[in-house]
Amino acid sequence: MASRVGPATVLLVEDNRDDVAMIEIALLRVGIECHLDVVSDGSDALDYMFGVGDYEHRDVACPPDLVLLDLDLPRVNGHEFLRRIREVDETRLVPVAVLTVSAEEYDTVTAYDLGANGYVVKPLDGGNFVETVAAAIEYWLAVNEGPAAADC
Repeated sequence: MASRVGPATVLLVEDNRDDVAMIEIALLRVGIECHLDVVSDGSDALDYMFGVGDYEHRDVACPPDLVLLDLDLPRVNGHEFLRRIREVDETRLVPVAVLTVSAEEYDTVTAYDLGANGYVVKPLDGGNFVETVAAAIEYWLAVNEGPAAADC
């Protein structure tokens, strides 16, 4: 597959503003050139992925390089988001790392069953949170070889 032109794009699906701020710090710490798009609920995340509604201008041929997905979201939860994007050829290969407070086996197993590529439990301590998220982002954007859309 072709390599992405320009900075990586990360879609962050997170409704907690404090977590968004810490994830932004983690991105800065990693030092990877990246564009962060943030949506606060699963319905907007689906609109983003499929280029509809407020995101009809987005080129769906250029999916994000990584989706960081909370599970406990308004309107459409993370599990339903995963189910719906994995049903469609254009979005089924987009890397999705779940980033959630839930360490429940049900949530973990269900996320993987629905096509999550990774599952990270958010540490409650702010310093550990940033370090953990930075490590996950570095893996997905600098180490992992994933699918890329042409001419993005």
